[in-house]
Amino acid sequence: MEIKQIKNILIVSFGFLLLFTAYGGLQNLQSSLNPEKGLGVASLSVVYGCLIGSSLFLPPIIIKKIGCKWTIVASMCCYVTYSIGNFKPNWYSLIITSAILGIGGGPLWAAKCTYLTASGIKYAVKTGKEKIDVVNHYFGIFFLIYQSSGVWGNLISSLVLENPVKETDVNRSLFLCGAKSCPVSSKSLDNSTGPTQSVSDNLRYTLMGIYTGCGVLAVILVAVLLDQIDLSEEEKNEEEVEISIWKSLLATIRQLKDVRQCMLIPLTTFSGFQQGFISSEYTKAYVTCTLGIHFVGYVMICFGATNSICSLLFGKLSQYTGRITLFMLAAATSASCIIALLLWNPHPNQLAVFFIFPALWSMSDAICQTLLNAFYGVLFADHKEAAFANYRLWESLGYVITFAYSNFLCVNVKLYIVLSVMILGMTLYLVVEYTEYKKSSTIYSRRSTKE
Repeated sequence: MEIKQIKNILIVSFGFLLLFTAYGGLQNLQSSLNPEKGLGVASLSVVYGCLIGSSLFLPPIIIKKIGCKWTIVASMCCYVTYSIGNFKPNWYSLIITSAILGIGGGPLWAAKCTYLTASGIKYAVKTGKEKIDVVNHYFGIFFLIYQSSGVWGNLISSLVLENPVKETDVNRSLFLCGAKSCPVSSKSLDNSTGPTQSVSDNLRYTLMGIYTGCGVLAVILVAVLLDQIDLSEEEKNEEEVEISIWKSLLATIRQLKDVRQCMLIPLTTFSGFQQGFISSEYTKAYVTCTLGIHFVGYVMICFGATNSICSLLFGKLSQYTGRITLFMLAAATSASCIIALLLWNPHPNQLAVFFIFPALWSMSDAICQTLLNAFYGVLFADHKEAAFANYRLWESLGYVITFAYSNFLCVNVKLYIVLSVMILGMTLYLVVEYTEYKKSSTIYSRRSTKE
């Protein structure tokens, strides 16, 4: 691999590492950092709602107009505005910057994928290597570096917000923590002297300053050091680009005519529900309420690290156990965690338990994300783009719904909703597996008869 190729891949990877060190850490804190009238989770709902729209419409236009490099730079600037909006958060500043971030999110990921893919293909053509092997290698390097952003972002938040709470103060509000936590009781918590007290302005400014600095550094890094890639051979005129946008959108909609796609919607949405719950409800109602906001980062580091390890582990293990066995393991794990969270009365003396839940939940999430992505690729091999567009759409919708009802329902109700979606999703998934098994058996028997 040429030095220039390595340099560009590393610049993109470390740019995303810096950017999502800030955004990832900030996302996990929103429900605890901005609890007033549910401002934090409302902002996240806006982020993912706008992200759905921007992913469907904006990438082809922006990439054609300014190229991959400057699309990445411009989109990163959108993410930086969210950190700035958290310096003095209110319904105007935070919702507006959330919308800006969501609008920039679609083009950012599309430009990154286009840049790495085009770079890999050009290098493969030049060296005579297999295109898929080079592109996979590029993406492997990217995700190896990018995935660690969850560790650094959460570590920064925990170190900055470190402010031990006296046990006497914690005990005053413990009866409102866990599954019994409700939006009404959250207001009383916010005004108490317990662990959910407001973060001081100095700590907030320090944390937002670090996160904003990470984002600005990512923008500078990409703008100054990343080489622009020539996509002239793949460019189309504006009319053709507009047509391709509508074709892409129509293909995504037409994909829903496939019954199998429709039956996988609940399981795909469950992935968003599950991740949304752990990053907003668990961090606020269990961790912040009982231990204090400075523990959120440590708990989410456990979730992120376990998720990465399990994604690699179960991706390999599926070759020997098959998908169904691992999906049933994921279902059993999620159901066990949900039931335990409904019954558990969190207490500061049970410190290890606060880390056990995200570790188990991340194992379930790793199985669902890794194997469901692979299942989509196999099941809809002839319509991959439309299928994966649906995957992003329904997973994002799970996030949006989770954050949208966060301010209106008690935690125990939210847990029942997640459990119901999981049961429905897993049931319909098994129906898809059964129909595919029957289809393959029929084809095999016909071939045997002909022979």
